[in-house]
Amino acid sequence: MSNWSSLAEKVLTGGDCSNEEAMSILNCPDEELLLLLDGAYQIRRHYYGNKVKLNMIINTKSGLCPEDCGYCSQSVRSSAPIEKYRMMEKDQIVEAAEKAYSLGAGTYCIVASGRGPSKKEIETVVSAVEEIKGKYPMRICACLGLLKSEQADQLKAAGVDRYNHNINTSKSYHEVITTTHTYDDRTETVGRVKDSGMSPCSGVIIGMGETKEDVVMMAKSLRELDADSIPVNFLHAIPGTILENAEPLTPAYCLKVLSLFRFINPSKEIRISGGREVNLRSLQPLGLYAANSIFLGNYLTTEGQATTADHKMIEEMGFVVETAQEQAPVNR
Repeated sequence: MSNWSSLAEKVLTGGDCSNEEAMSILNCPDEELLLLLDGAYQIRRHYYGNKVKLNMIINTKSGLCPEDCGYCSQSVRSSAPIEKYRMMEKDQIVEAAEKAYSLGAGTYCIVASGRGPSKKEIETVVSAVEEIKGKYPMRICACLGLLKSEQADQLKAAGVDRYNHNINTSKSYHEVITTTHTYDDRTETVGRVKDSGMSPCSGVIIGMGETKEDVVMMAKSLRELDADSIPVNFLHAIPGTILENAEPLTPAYCLKVLSLFRFINPSKEIRISGGREVNLRSLQPLGLYAANSIFLGNYLTTEGQATTADHKMIEEMGFVVETAQEQAPVNR
């Protein structure tokens, strides 16, 4: 039996997980799962207490994407029957922010499909963010694809606190998932975000056929990138996408993955993201012992559980929603 509490103490005193220790987390016997989660919770409690951050997404532009990402229903390679539309108007984005704030979301995530934003799309987002910031004490996260330095500076100046651009998988597995951009394209965008002064958000999608070694490398790569927020998505295999027949994950394995990311990135916001309902299933509440953040409501083209169920889950587990006012500024 591994001593997960001792490993947690090692991490809390500044030690790093070795590759061997990281693999032992993913290979943890199911009968030790609660002990592993207890170790992860020691770290989570040290940095975040019993608080849970809530995030909400708005999909401001759907489909019409020229990229060939195998997991994505919005890809040019996908035949999934999703709604497709051009960039929303500013007023629609602002109106959705009001709803997010009313539901307790401390971070509002403005997302658009595509390789990267056009000049007009940047201008729309900038205008919407300036109005939202004048009305609601919320963090704003943008996720608009590959970003140029001047675009990052524009978003920062408008008041965007955080920019999301996921690495999605390991560098060695990246070409299996997409060929229309490189892994380095993604990490360079994260670098531009950091240079602008916005907080970098970058995460992964688990369940795309990668090895456990790949998962360890993802967690360690995000530590090297110094991502402040790490969304951990679990593949929701959508009919019509390249990965529609991917093998499903077990809830126990998903909990081990969340624990791994907490042990390797102890002080960072670990967010249970897309696919949590279909992969963690009835074990969703246990994920909060490792993660300190979740998305409320629906995702980009898939539905989440009701926001009332999320609030109830948090309350019944003895956790407390962190209000927007309590959240510290994230600009670097």
